[in-house]
Amino acid sequence: MSTRERALDRGTARGRRSLDEIGREIRSARLDRSLSLSTVGEAAGISQSTLSRIERGLAPAASLMLLSRLGAIVGLDLAIRAYPGGQPIRDAAQVALLGRFRRRLHPTIKWRGEVPLPIAGDQRAWDGLISGTGWRFGVEAESSPRDAQALARRLALKRRDGVVDGVLLVLPATRRTRAFLAAVGDSMSGAFPVPGRRVLELLGAGVSPGGSGIVVI
Repeated sequence: MSTRERALDRGTARGRRSLDEIGREIRSARLDRSLSLSTVGEAAGISQSTLSRIERGLAPAASLMLLSRLGAIVGLDLAIRAYPGGQPIRDAAQVALLGRFRRRLHPTIKWRGEVPLPIAGDQRAWDGLISGTGWRFGVEAESSPRDAQALARRLALKRRDGVVDGVLLVLPATRRTRAFLAAVGDSMSGAFPVPGRRVLELLGAGVSPGGSGIVVI
């Protein structure tokens, strides 16, 4: 199953669970306040049958605005937020970037794509995992790097939980990347001490890169 399919299935399942939970909470609050389906439906401008379907989690097309209004009518405040979850889909630029990186590897180096972190229930995965005798490194490709702090924090957590010897951050040789690296200066050098050119030399020779590094290709 591709990353795109997994992301779609994950989002669909989470959406259904959220609709079920919100529907139950609206129904519970409505009954607690002795409000009828007709009273709440009329206040929200929807039919009793539509409200009943929402309460049972059977209205996947219900808008966030409508759910928020229903919550307010029965005395609830609807809160929603997004936070880091599973692996996002890849764009064509990221796929091409990983392809260029793979072509620089010695044939003896093993490559695996989309490797889940070894924690039960953890939805994160490495874009790639390379390994040789006695070593393994996580590979992350960013086709359009932006927030250095968020990126460094995310990779540090994945390294901590991913049981690897280091992380290789692969970036495209573009004007945006040059501007990004110029802006971060030496702030990421501690986390990625091995120069990218040296990383590629060692991987091309079939040996461990010796530590984390930023590779621009």
